Amino acid sequence: MKYAAALLLSLMPLLANALSPGDKVASFTLLDQYDQPYSLDADTQILLVARDMDGAKLVKAALAEQPKGYLEARDAVFVADIQRMPTLISKLFAIPAMRDYSYRVLLDREGRVASRYPGLDGQVQWLQLQRGVLVSQRAFTDATALKAALENAPPH
Repeated sequence: MKYAAALLLSLMPLLANALSPGDKVASFTLLDQYDQPYSLDADTQILLVARDMDGAKLVKAALAEQPKGYLEARDAVFVADIQRMPTLISKLFAIPAMRDYSYRVLLDREGRVASRYPGLDGQVQWLQLQRGVLVSQRAFTDATALKAALENAPPH
């Protein structure tokens, strides 16, 4: 019983910060792989969040054959939490490799944005937004399913 109580108490901060449909999503500004700033605005319809490299690989696989501007056409943005990546690795290898991607990657270097959204390592969080308000959220652990969901998101 002690362990159950301790587990519940340790999860309380996560539950308190969890977003529910109808909640306003806090705006943020992050730099992308080209060091260009991007600010979340009311036009964003889909916010994809990867908390680790495995999650980012799901996005990469889902977008592998898509043309440049594919996410933007769907009013979607992708945030990659890279706070656990060693700085030397990110600067010398990872971020330069991301410059070859056909999509923008917003780099959460301190984990201050990705940590706002519940989710597990190895998955991609999909937050459906409407004028900055959370409509729904889901998680993907499969690149094919993520690709299908993005294809079903109407371009604007």
